Amino acid sequence: MLSNTKAIVLHSLKYGEQSIIVDMLTESFGRTSFIIRIPKTSRGKLKKQFFQPLTLLDIELDYRPRMQLQHLRDARLSTAFVSIPFSPAKLSIAMFLSEFLIHATKNEAENSHLFEFVEKSIIYLDSVESGYANFHLIFMLRFSMFVGFYPNLDDADKDIFFDLREGSFTSMIPPHPDFLVQEEAKSIKLLMRLSYSTMHLFSITRAQRNRITEVILWYYRLHVPSFPELKSLPVLQSL
Repeated sequence: MLSNTKAIVLHSLKYGEQSIIVDMLTESFGRTSFIIRIPKTSRGKLKKQFFQPLTLLDIELDYRPRMQLQHLRDARLSTAFVSIPFSPAKLSIAMFLSEFLIHATKNEAENSHLFEFVEKSIIYLDSVESGYANFHLIFMLRFSMFVGFYPNLDDADKDIFFDLREGSFTSMIPPHPDFLVQEEAKSIKLLMRLSYSTMHLFSITRAQRNRITEVILWYYRLHVPSFPELKSLPVLQSL
């Protein structure tokens, strides 16, 4: 079936002399893998630079549901980045989020709301000039809303612990080790009430930000089967 859809590049891997295998999050088909032949000449439609992490594309494909690797017929930039490739800080966030999305969307079917959130988030990151150090924290917390385990904020102000297994705040210490005590639970509450436009108001040290990043990833490992330690995390934490 010949189809057109928006797509977000998550990962690419060289395959043979002239081909690459690319994982993408697509608007119409969810997570989809492609085998793509990259011509040696610059005249070809499919260019290697199109398949860098988080690149936003408009693609044409011959979609076959039973095929593990789809064939891409054409690809064009949907939105050309103006800052992400040229900013070490933004590039480290982009690399981290692309690895995060590889695992968080592993079995994701078509979900237009999830796709729209990711697309708009990437465009915002590319456009914002300052105050984006907390971007990945807001992104990961908001993303959980689209995959079914967004933390429950009911009566959050009255409770002092956060149960990571249940995704809820509680006044009782949970009967297991996967919970946050008052100070860290409070940080999660505050972050969940912020947006990209207000995230700069949450003033924390790099050490605190790194700890919150680890806590959110801990939360994902409890709720997403086989969610691993992310290799890009140390680079992000060093900035």
